[in-house]
Amino acid sequence: MSARSTLLVAHPKELIRAGIRQLLDGTSVSIVGEAADATTALALARKVRPDVMLVDVGIPGGDCFELAYTVRQASPATKVVTISAIDNPTYMARAKAAGVVDHLAKGIGAKALAAAIVAAAAGKPGSGSRGFARIVSLLDATEKSCRAAPSLSPREDQILRHIALGLSNEEIARSLGIGIETVKEHVQKMLRKLQLPDRTAAAVWVLKTGLVTDAEEAGPAAGRKKGVRGAGAAGR
Repeated sequence: MSARSTLLVAHPKELIRAGIRQLLDGTSVSIVGEAADATTALALARKVRPDVMLVDVGIPGGDCFELAYTVRQASPATKVVTISAIDNPTYMARAKAAGVVDHLAKGIGAKALAAAIVAAAAGKPGSGSRGFARIVSLLDATEKSCRAAPSLSPREDQILRHIALGLSNEEIARSLGIGIETVKEHVQKMLRKLQLPDRTAAAVWVLKTGLVTDAEEAGPAAGRKKGVRGAGAAGR
């Protein structure tokens, strides 16, 4: 990595991109590309291979989390940071599954934004959102947390948390580093043990039992749009 961290900004609004340019002026971050849609962002990421790509969750032309995953595959050295107007737990969970290293709230100050990008480029833990750190910790935890279902294995318990936050089987596989068929097998075993008909019922059950607290409650999976690699349905 160079002394200056290189950044690709992917945001649909020119006014916001101009504001980010102004915020980062005079910092150690150098903007090497800008994109207003997912397709352009992916093409630029492949071309310039920035240290960091900052992408708005509402980027048009594709699903931003699928974009993040695709960029990580095309340019493994590029770290992806998402930015959103709200701290939506499903956004954070999907970001984690896509390999995003930090999730920022809109309105972040210049120093904090520059620090987050430099930290991301250096591979250091993100500090942009305490909520994101909490979600990552929740999904990565390997110890059992669901006392209401002692029959579940630790892995089934972990997958149940992912389902409650709206992740598809494919995203769960990415998040845990296991095969999608293995995820499907665990899901079916978990549903049988809990005597539940489907994953929607499982998500509702989790919220009622408190495995995922109100602070992390997300409801239905959010922000799934077809585009770059087409986001999958929840059951995929």
